[in-house]
Amino acid sequence: MKARASFEPGAKIEGVIPLCVPEIRGNEWQYVRECLDTGWVSSVGSFVTDFEKALAGASGLKHGVATVNGTAALHTALLCAGVERDDEVLVSTLTFIAPANAIRYLGAHPVFIDAEPEYWQMDPNAVRAFLTQECSFQNGVVIDRATGRRVKAIVPVDILGSTVDFDEIAQIARAFGLAIVEDATESLGARYKERPVGSRADIACFSFNGNKLLTTGGGGMIVTDDDAMAKRARYLTTQAKDDPIEYVHAEVGFNYRLTNVLAAIGLAQMEKLDEYVAIKRANAARYAQELSAVEGIGIMPQAPFAFSTFWLYTILVDERRFGMSSRALLRHLAANGVQARPLWQPMHRSPAHRNERSFGGAVAERLCDQALSLPSSVGLLPEQLEHVVEAIRGAARA
Repeated sequence: MKARASFEPGAKIEGVIPLCVPEIRGNEWQYVRECLDTGWVSSVGSFVTDFEKALAGASGLKHGVATVNGTAALHTALLCAGVERDDEVLVSTLTFIAPANAIRYLGAHPVFIDAEPEYWQMDPNAVRAFLTQECSFQNGVVIDRATGRRVKAIVPVDILGSTVDFDEIAQIARAFGLAIVEDATESLGARYKERPVGSRADIACFSFNGNKLLTTGGGGMIVTDDDAMAKRARYLTTQAKDDPIEYVHAEVGFNYRLTNVLAAIGLAQMEKLDEYVAIKRANAARYAQELSAVEGIGIMPQAPFAFSTFWLYTILVDERRFGMSSRALLRHLAANGVQARPLWQPMHRSPAHRNERSFGGAVAERLCDQALSLPSSVGLLPEQLEHVVEAIRGAARA
């Protein structure tokens, strides 16, 4: 509570308004205390099971498999989708690096697909163009002609609390026989055409990092309706035990299971999901109202097919019209006690993935150059939001 003490109504804004921090206002202390009192703190316990059921239920799916983080969920989900060494996987270029890394963990290769300019998500037209222009069918398998590698899956990344145009992606995936591993790690609570994100993919993943809408400190979740995929995900994330008594393992597994004490936090957070989404959307509406009249500031869009949580409220800064670049505004905000951040370096520009294939990228590069995410905590106070807005207006007047 100390971080919020200087932001009482009517008080002068002091210190730094953070970008996005956890909100603890439910049964977290009670549930964690139960874990500590009973000794159920490791990767076995009722809170893990209850958290999995709650998240699967919120996603409209049968199965949830809790993992130590979102990247572990992605790694496991790709394995469950049948991705193998030297396969190619189409993935958004405008994303945090985790899905690209997870593909590389398997010895597979990401193919980075550009964003679409209107809503900033993976561009279905670019996906279709890559598959039709750069690939061929050989014995029912999609082959990248330039590399000779099999294209196995698509990883659409739902960024910033919104969602890709899933129907378009799914239509393409079905036509080419590709698995869909949806990275919904930033968009829990969002909906696509009134259905929860992740509910229509073959398998999908969520993250509960400290800055996410709901947090377990660190954690992730795989969700799916596929019984076989769920069984395999649970098997792989618990060291692939075939005989837990004699410790027989038929293949290499992973120590990816979420602990009971962290799942206890997650379950308490799940109880607040609708409340937190409503707060995020209200703050986004206020940002949009306050900033829409500022010359050179583009407010965050919401696609007609999407119900967005606005996980990180993100603006676009037109340097010519606004009078300064997004990075100059970033420095101005920092000087005024406001933490903001740019979007991620597009993956096709990442030194870590310099030798991987890409298709397009100009839109992602422009968005990276112009975008700036603003303070978006669930606990953001009205006077804090107003301070952010006034700092932006002050920069425009400078």
